[in-house]
Amino acid sequence: MGEGAGRLGALTDLLTDDPGVRAIVPRATVAVPAAAQAPVLAALAAAHPGSTILAVAPTTIDADRVASDLECFLGASTPGAVGATDGPVVSLPAWDTLPFERVSPELTAMGARHAARWRLSSAGRRPRIVVASVRALMQRPTRTLPGAPLVVSTHDVIARDELLKGLVVLGYRREHRVEHRGEFAVRGGIVDVWGSTADAPVRIDLFGDEVERLCTFDPGDQRQVDTCDSVWLFTCRELICDDDDRRRAASLALTQRWGAAWFSRLADGELFDGMEGWLPWLDAGPAITTMLDDEDLVVVLEPSRASDRASELLDEEAALLEVLAATWGAPEAPPALHAALDTVLAAAPTGAARLPSVPEDTSNPVVEVRAPEPLRGDPARLAAVLARLPKGTTSVVCTTSLATGAHLVDQLAREGVTARLSEEVMAGSLTVVPVSLSLGCAATDAGFVVWSDADVTGRRVMHRAPRRRSRAVEGFFDDLVVGSFVVHRHHGVARFAGVTTREMAGTTRDYLILEFRGTDRLYLPTDQIDAITAYSGGESPTLSRMGGAEWQRTTAKAKAAADDIAEELVALYRARAATAGHAFSPDTPWQQEVEALFPYTETVDQLAAIEDVKADMEAPKPMDRLVCADVGFGKTEVALRAVFKCVQDSKQAAVLVPTTLLASQHFQTFSDRFAGYPVRVELLSRFLADADARAVIAGVADGSVDVVIGTHRLLAESISFKDLGLLVVDEEQRF
Repeated sequence: MGEGAGRLGALTDLLTDDPGVRAIVPRATVAVPAAAQAPVLAALAAAHPGSTILAVAPTTIDADRVASDLECFLGASTPGAVGATDGPVVSLPAWDTLPFERVSPELTAMGARHAARWRLSSAGRRPRIVVASVRALMQRPTRTLPGAPLVVSTHDVIARDELLKGLVVLGYRREHRVEHRGEFAVRGGIVDVWGSTADAPVRIDLFGDEVERLCTFDPGDQRQVDTCDSVWLFTCRELICDDDDRRRAASLALTQRWGAAWFSRLADGELFDGMEGWLPWLDAGPAITTMLDDEDLVVVLEPSRASDRASELLDEEAALLEVLAATWGAPEAPPALHAALDTVLAAAPTGAARLPSVPEDTSNPVVEVRAPEPLRGDPARLAAVLARLPKGTTSVVCTTSLATGAHLVDQLAREGVTARLSEEVMAGSLTVVPVSLSLGCAATDAGFVVWSDADVTGRRVMHRAPRRRSRAVEGFFDDLVVGSFVVHRHHGVARFAGVTTREMAGTTRDYLILEFRGTDRLYLPTDQIDAITAYSGGESPTLSRMGGAEWQRTTAKAKAAADDIAEELVALYRARAATAGHAFSPDTPWQQEVEALFPYTETVDQLAAIEDVKADMEAPKPMDRLVCADVGFGKTEVALRAVFKCVQDSKQAAVLVPTTLLASQHFQTFSDRFAGYPVRVELLSRFLADADARAVIAGVADGSVDVVIGTHRLLAESISFKDLGLLVVDEEQRF
């Protein structure tokens, strides 16, 4: 297997020798199904080691799937480097805003675009494959090539002021504390920063001018999570005006009077929300394909779909620009943000090698790769399929975790099939590999077949982990009524004036109308509702003025008052931490297996609650944690995992519920999930006969009952536990 390859790299080596792959050259057409796009692209990269492949997918969903699967074959970024994009596969995302929408794109998208362009322009750092959607490729980039990211590593020597200056140049905003991407905060020799491509913020601990320590931290409670080796800080703004841009903006302010206010802000070098929308006016740069070399390849996946998607984008943008010109009173339509797909592809030094679903010409090479036979969660069916495969076939089953893989190995053993759980593929045998592949494939000539977890279980798994929100917003939108006061994190206090739906160029979006002081009004897309919070300071607050310094002074005073409250809370929790309690053991393999059997993909908040509960249980102090969520948001799964963890330490767990019906439901859920493990689960409610109830009470007292689920009867004086380790109270307010 090649150096730096992913866990499925051995399959890439087998596919590289396929005659169809060997025959693929620039401008060739090759026929493969969607399931084979990632492995064939990986094989192409292996067959052209000195080239970079630009893979163009029709939609963002397609691009994310292909990029995620490619990492299974080629590998990901360097572990221990937060925000790094040094892996062999790089994604070029599109903006998540409409052209000229007065809202800036997501920082993650702008940072990732910066990273992709920088690596393409850097000798020695060019990726093996760049994956882009049609929209991302058609978007005109900035004229100036992006500079190198700011990389900070442990033991680096860097002056604090130089570090802060570098962050400001990259568009980072200084705050009292870091809570969102693109922010940094300073406390003496400690600099907190949340990079635009990072999943978590990083605390940089300086000793003089030396970086003594780096660690990630939770933006909610600001506590350290884990140490890291380095942090890569890419720009937070795709448009940062240089001298030429400012001169161009100053000229536009004189000639385009309808937009003079915005062009003047650009001319002054101001950073403001929505400034990226004015990029086309500032002479956007050439297509990204011009950054490729002569030996590079451009591969358009499903060219027919890609062409249709490109036409839709151009038609939508043309209609939108016509509407905007009329709305703004501009004498002519604004310049387009997107170029024609054919023009972008023609700008590349090489032609496009396309991978459609059906061959267009009998002379085209055909790679014999197809989707594997579905198994529908039946180990016996898998055993039958394996028995029909030619001897020496390399068979791989991908699972979402080691625990799921171990469970599958045990199931196959009962079917008389020997499988090995391994981090890497074992040639000529059956290997269960813990890697998240979205689509499996079977390559007849190459001699391998690989099933994804979805192929085996029939469950669809997410190819990307859900993105963490800076704060929870569920339920907030439902509570808003016209006239409510809200707080925008950048502009201050506003009055909610309702929701409006606007359709532009065939795209319909909902906007929150926020009224500020005077005539200032902001239309906020509903998918950016996390930018506002409910106002809770009084009945009749004074509205803020958009863009003024008044709100900055107000927030500074509030943060100072919050520091005083924080000191009081620290004293309270210090006293509480002094109380001794039982420290539960770390997770066992059984714990991991039970969790892996959860048939759904956990949400970000659900995972956070699970990890917080486990951390509380493993701490040597009593746990007192409240888990809040609406019906159907996964509270039971949080409790189930905590209960199993308790039982693993030979302690009992009790689940207290308000109704007999809910008790029966929980009893069925816990019994089903704990089946096959030496855990005795019992129900105690009025549904039980007296003799059965006495047997349960006796089992609770002598310790033979591990988990008891019941109503308020569990609180009776006649109930005594041998060794109670955890009490779960469901729907506490109903007691």
